[in-house]
Amino acid sequence: MSKIFAESPAEFAKSLKPKQNLQPGPPHRIFPAPFRPLDTYHMAHIHSPAALPPPLNAIVQMAFAAFTSSVNLRFRPLPTPKPRWPATHKAFRLTTVYRIRNRFNNSNNTFSYNRIHPTNQNSAFLLPAPKRNPTTVPSASAAAAPSVSPAPQQQPWQGAAMKPLVASIATGVIMWFLPAPDGVSRIAWQLLSIFLATIVGIITQPLPLGAVALMGLGACVMTKTLTFAAAFSAFGDPIPWLIALAFFFARGFIKTGLGNRIAYQFVSLFGSSSLGLGYSLVFSEALLAPAIPSVSARAGGIFLPLVKALSVACGSNVGDGTENKLGSWLMLTCFQTSVISSSMFLTGMAANPLAANLTASTINMPIGWVDWAKAAIVPGLVSLIVVPFLLYVIYPPTVKSSPDAPKLAKEKLEKMGPMSKNEMIMAGTLLLTVGLWISGSILNVDAVSAAILGLTVLLVTGVVTWKECLAESVAWDTLTWFAALIAMAGYLNKYGLISWFSQTVVKFVGGLGLSWQLSFGILVLLYFYSHYFFASGAAHIGAMFTAFLSVASALGTPPYLGACVLSFVSNLMGGLTHYGIGSAPVFYGAGYVPLAKWWGYGFLISVVNLIIWLGVGGVWWKAIGLW
Repeated sequence: MSKIFAESPAEFAKSLKPKQNLQPGPPHRIFPAPFRPLDTYHMAHIHSPAALPPPLNAIVQMAFAAFTSSVNLRFRPLPTPKPRWPATHKAFRLTTVYRIRNRFNNSNNTFSYNRIHPTNQNSAFLLPAPKRNPTTVPSASAAAAPSVSPAPQQQPWQGAAMKPLVASIATGVIMWFLPAPDGVSRIAWQLLSIFLATIVGIITQPLPLGAVALMGLGACVMTKTLTFAAAFSAFGDPIPWLIALAFFFARGFIKTGLGNRIAYQFVSLFGSSSLGLGYSLVFSEALLAPAIPSVSARAGGIFLPLVKALSVACGSNVGDGTENKLGSWLMLTCFQTSVISSSMFLTGMAANPLAANLTASTINMPIGWVDWAKAAIVPGLVSLIVVPFLLYVIYPPTVKSSPDAPKLAKEKLEKMGPMSKNEMIMAGTLLLTVGLWISGSILNVDAVSAAILGLTVLLVTGVVTWKECLAESVAWDTLTWFAALIAMAGYLNKYGLISWFSQTVVKFVGGLGLSWQLSFGILVLLYFYSHYFFASGAAHIGAMFTAFLSVASALGTPPYLGACVLSFVSNLMGGLTHYGIGSAPVFYGAGYVPLAKWWGYGFLISVVNLIIWLGVGGVWWKAIGLW
């Protein structure tokens, strides 16, 4: 390094200027901008430090070693300035003498050394500028900064819908603080407030129906309106359990494939049109009505699985937007016609014999099985024909005609082959249960006991497992809200509210001074539409039948005619709501028809049924001498 000190500063600075024909040095690192390391040309001017005095030599070596170790210095030639090109050559540029090839180290995902390779300087003077992805090397401060995780997405609200909940609570609070009418006890009025709030909640659905009903029972217990035993007393009622058992039977129908087999048989015979398929189910149910006195068992145990299987076979499923293909119309049609078939026979519904007994005790004129069927057969058949077609017009299925359906159904049956072992067990269990329902009065076996026996067979044989029963959430939800409504409606009667309502209606209608026909028409309407407050036909009959029949007879209505009409409409009014009769929760729980449409079409069909039964029926009853 003696030459450094031998040259003047000006000469040394001049010697540091780059020469034009330098060969590249050894591989190097790319350094940050502040550092401009020297290359081999510059180092050629630095001579051996051996000529320096020892103290100065040691100092220079130490300084040089410290500098190179701190920056990990390697040498490269100084860059030459790039030539500038006119604006007309924006798409092209001069290729550089050196091509830099970036390589990644796969082991640690960091840059390896960049190697400089010489290229032919005379080739490709003007070439399109190659596309290169810029490589961004994060700074030390950026690397040291903590990574910012994306903000978590806000979870949707899982609780109650606030507006319907407020409307339900407001209804109960307003009713609670209104003064009770004369003749109504305070506790009866409080229970009516909670009952109406629960009904509003069931209609608006701020929560699932079971949760709303459970909240209603909780309000009854918290306010001391009902004791805990009284509030939950209806969970020992057989009807809610019969409905739940019907859903378990439906699970067996679907799981074994028996439902699909029967559905394909129906489609092969009547499936060329949706309307024909619906009528085949309607009249099949009507034929079974006199033999199976429980509408819940008839609808839930036999026809609900069949209707479900038919809907699925035709591509109509719950929750995927295909409900209106067939399932919605078929569910609503089978439900509305089930109340008609129940009204046609004395043994069509479990509460019908109660109406006959109350008739005998009130007017001393019994209604026999043949008398009942004779009076109801004509208006009943007219309703069975009109109602499905009316619903077909106002609530039509999107699939109306399927001429290829019978052929496809037969092909499906051929693919299914012979009945499997589980199908045979399911069919035998169904025959056993239906047989017990038909002969239950003779063998002293009620409908729920027969259904439990059938479910026991399915569980023991493994056709249906208990886990599958527990997974039927609709069954347990229906059991909860239906039992809650039965309990509250029953205690409204026990607290005297229903008898007060009946007496008030009787006094009002009797004071109008109308003919017996008009007076009886008003009584029928009040009796019919008061069923919104009842969750059971038997409860309604027990609470109001005697009072209304007595008033109708006192106002000049022929007693036997009045008893028959009140008995018939005691079944028809079950079509108003999704809780008014045993078949309602069964078909509504399938999920094909929204609640608003269920209530809306229920009211519309009730008007049609009343016109048919009081109009066509009135003419028929005149012809057979009832009045």
